[in-house]
Amino acid sequence: MIKEIQLRVTLPEEQQDPDIKKRAAAFLDEDVSNITGVVILRKSIDARKKIVVFNYKLAVYINEELPKESEYHFDYKDVSSASEIHIIGFGPAGMYAALRCIELGYKPVVLERGKDVQKRRRDIKAINQDHVVNGDSNYCFGEGGAGTYSDGKLYTRSLKRGDVRRIFENLVFHGATNEILVDAHPHIGTNKLPKIIKRIRETILNYGGEIHFETKVTDFVIQKDHIKTLILDDNREMKVEKVILATGHSARDIFELLHKKNIAIEAKSFAMGVRVEHPQHIIDSIQYNCGMERPDLLPAAAYSLVQQVKGRGVYSFCMCPGGFIVPAATEAGEVVVNGMSPSRRNNKFANSGIVVEINADEDLRSFAHHGALAGLEFQKSLERTSFTAGGRTQTAPAQRLTDFVDGKLSPQLNESSYQPGLVSAPLHSLLPKHLGSRLRKGFEAFGHKMHGYNTNEANIVGVESRTSSPVKIPRNDTLEHPQISNLFPCGEGGGYAGGIVSAAMDGERCAEAAIQR
Repeated sequence: MIKEIQLRVTLPEEQQDPDIKKRAAAFLDEDVSNITGVVILRKSIDARKKIVVFNYKLAVYINEELPKESEYHFDYKDVSSASEIHIIGFGPAGMYAALRCIELGYKPVVLERGKDVQKRRRDIKAINQDHVVNGDSNYCFGEGGAGTYSDGKLYTRSLKRGDVRRIFENLVFHGATNEILVDAHPHIGTNKLPKIIKRIRETILNYGGEIHFETKVTDFVIQKDHIKTLILDDNREMKVEKVILATGHSARDIFELLHKKNIAIEAKSFAMGVRVEHPQHIIDSIQYNCGMERPDLLPAAAYSLVQQVKGRGVYSFCMCPGGFIVPAATEAGEVVVNGMSPSRRNNKFANSGIVVEINADEDLRSFAHHGALAGLEFQKSLERTSFTAGGRTQTAPAQRLTDFVDGKLSPQLNESSYQPGLVSAPLHSLLPKHLGSRLRKGFEAFGHKMHGYNTNEANIVGVESRTSSPVKIPRNDTLEHPQISNLFPCGEGGGYAGGIVSAAMDGERCAEAAIQR
């Protein structure tokens, strides 16, 4: 017999006796000797009240054998001589599109402008230490995409778009721990994700797929409504039958190419703002009511905040407990910040993007002549402003939090995890009024929701501008572009995903659609 139960265990109870099998037996009024095993299906933490509670969803096996293997199987086969499908981009969407092609008997040919994870490390080091930005190899571009070196969060709300469990099981198949199948907000960590990405690459190559790193697509040759040839940056030409476009939210050259060739693209909603960084112990103290010392059983505390200000949402984005702020620029002459956490989330700082919804009609009027690229040009303008205010290096402009809210320059800044360094700057006046004023009101509201959050022990750092793509590449019911019959826009760059898991699911869907056509 197998019974599913829900258990709530307080932190003191968990500290006193962590034996979940005994708790399940007591809950079911069953002799513990009859319980052959307990499988944790889901685990979360409820810290809304003074006593922290662990929520468990369990499958309890009573005189029943535990399953020996997962119900998910990945049937990869040799596709070295099979029909080809070309995939531009090797982030989550491109990787999962390639894996799905192999499962379905097609050969993926992946073209990735950046480098593999090992070589990419050198370019990331150059950004952090030497302030040198490689436009094709950075925190956004390269094997694994933007998620590889910026956290590996797996939480998604896209539960209706595909089989989320299948995506997680595939990550476990390639080396992730089983914890991601259980945690309510799963996370791999930027220190572990590269090894998993490497194993995915090896699977694709071992079964006959191709991956071409440092290979940038610069043009399409189109006949009637069909892409016939891809033009590469070394002037090589590559004949294609079907193309999955999975280039990510920062591949601005692709958006500009499509716009130049009169291939339909659309402006879409997005958000911009800043990244705020607190000492982790402050967030722990607020969330867990634990003072300066967090109990060992509790992970570094996270938070999620939202406030309506003047008809717009101001909200936290990509919250990184125990993490680092990193430079995410993709071109020289811009400063962009993002966040990441190692798997243990053991850094002494917590950071999060705090962003504001951008309304194209109201906020982008001065960029309207750029048409569908108005949001992209607005992004660029703020990133250049941030670059100038930071001293024209990857040093980022920053301000103490309450100084920002009060509208005054910070005479000095707090210690920060941002490796290129910070310089004091009046972000309250550098940001456009529609953005800065809402952020200031939002921070005031967050201080009321989380007492102690609004403190001058926190820095805000600018600018957080790459939350999502400001451009959408349209597609019809068969997932093809309405003008180009063999082009399948995919993932975050197409405007159809908002993170690793949703991008991976969209990659699988696009592979299936390309094969069906």
